[in-house]
Amino acid sequence: MSNNLDIALKSTMNIEGAFAVALVDYTSGMTLGTLGGGPDFDITVAAAGNTDVVRAKLRTIEMLGLGEPIEDILITLDSQYHLIRPLHSRTGHGLFLYVALAKARANLALARHQLRQIEVSLEL
Repeated sequence: MSNNLDIALKSTMNIEGAFAVALVDYTSGMTLGTLGGGPDFDITVAAAGNTDVVRAKLRTIEMLGLGEPIEDILITLDSQYHLIRPLHSRTGHGLFLYVALAKARANLALARHQLRQIEVSLEL
């Protein structure tokens, strides 16, 4: 698992504008792997905090009876995009990929496409 996870994290960091990435278990808030971040951006704290976002959205979808999975969640800041992609594979249930992107360097449509491709190739 760790070799495939390392490849997925490195591939995500290769997305234009990416400066931090994590694979997160949203049931516990624990990260399974991280890459990037730094003193000005603690990826572990950001990833754990976003578990609340995922849980809240899943509850809302359930309460509304929409019956559709979340493709991704986008949070837009002045200088950053935060993209959350819950995994839908059999082995990825309960996990999400989280990537923080520098808005000035990122192409959001391309980043979403690349993250989708990384999810497909990720086997845990």
